[in-house]
Amino acid sequence: MKAVVYEKPFSVAVRDVQDPRIEHPNDVLVRVTSTAICGSDLHMYEGRTAAESGIVFGHENLGIVEEVGSGVTSLSEGDRVVMPFNVACGFCKNCLAGKTGFCLTVNPGFAGGAYGYVAMGPFIGGQAERLRVPYADFNCLKLPPGEEFETDFVLLADIFPTGYHGCELAQVSPGESVAVFGAGPVGLMAAYSALLRGASKVFSVDRVPERLAKAEEIGAIPIDFTKGDPAEQIKEQTNGEGTDKGVDAVGYQAQAHDASHEEPAIVLNELVETVRPTGMLGVPGLYVPSDPGGPDEHAKRGQLLVSIGRMFEKGQQMGTGQCNVKRYNRQLRDLIIAGRAKPSFVVSHELPLDQAPQAYEKFDKRIEGYTKVVLHPGHALAA
Repeated sequence: MKAVVYEKPFSVAVRDVQDPRIEHPNDVLVRVTSTAICGSDLHMYEGRTAAESGIVFGHENLGIVEEVGSGVTSLSEGDRVVMPFNVACGFCKNCLAGKTGFCLTVNPGFAGGAYGYVAMGPFIGGQAERLRVPYADFNCLKLPPGEEFETDFVLLADIFPTGYHGCELAQVSPGESVAVFGAGPVGLMAAYSALLRGASKVFSVDRVPERLAKAEEIGAIPIDFTKGDPAEQIKEQTNGEGTDKGVDAVGYQAQAHDASHEEPAIVLNELVETVRPTGMLGVPGLYVPSDPGGPDEHAKRGQLLVSIGRMFEKGQQMGTGQCNVKRYNRQLRDLIIAGRAKPSFVVSHELPLDQAPQAYEKFDKRIEGYTKVVLHPGHALAA
């Protein structure tokens, strides 16, 4: 089958790789119809992880079940399904607690597994024509048949639940004010989710004009951090108090105010200043224990200088960690079906699989309006 394969930093290629097969009675094989490029993929693409040449990318996957293992009971050939980026067993201590992003079974020695991602287990990615899904009864979310809501539903694999998870970590409640740092796909989903949860005022902090414009379109208040300290800009619009809640949708490649260099802890520290005393911070933004491209020796070891004293002084709380997609994806699916949510507003491009190398390059450079790319294996779509 054709698949997107990592070659070296800033280089991926579409190659022929071995077809997946049923390896366990609980597996299914899925013909992939949509698979999205994630900002987390760019960390590997840029050489900012320990990813080695040959890994097949892709953890945001939707498709049609083509083959069913003998132990699978709830799925049939022809079912349309979307898979959480988390590969999870469903029966370990963490899965039973709803913390499927930290499954203790699928990746021995590590809490959590994912498709096509470094250190997240042996699971081949889905930026390919087909995908093997283990523990399929647990990991597949059934969708209505047909092609309706295709670009909405594929976002249930990761960024829509992850944005919502950021709000859950911060315990965003109706009527509250929220600051979301980052207006990339996850940041826009966090701002959108805050509005869905009834926030009265949502600030969206970024420096890319197209992203800030998109945030404004959905009802958020754009804050350009190159035009002044974002915490001060937000305080000016909240009677000097700051927001009730804050979400970090940026992670460890955060930029300094002048966008001239990276400051890995700047968003965390800005959130501490932006959120009012006793407020809460949600941090779904990716942080890693090892960053080969970190700007200093501490950052390369995932050790960041965070203003914990200021955070303690303000009595703030922080929730962190990757999203437990299954905790949210069923309800978010039903919001889409009911017409209450349309997350595909973030999708800028739909392309055939063979255009993945160009898409990665343009998405990485934030050019030509590339904000969120959905690849359609087996389709020859116009750019």
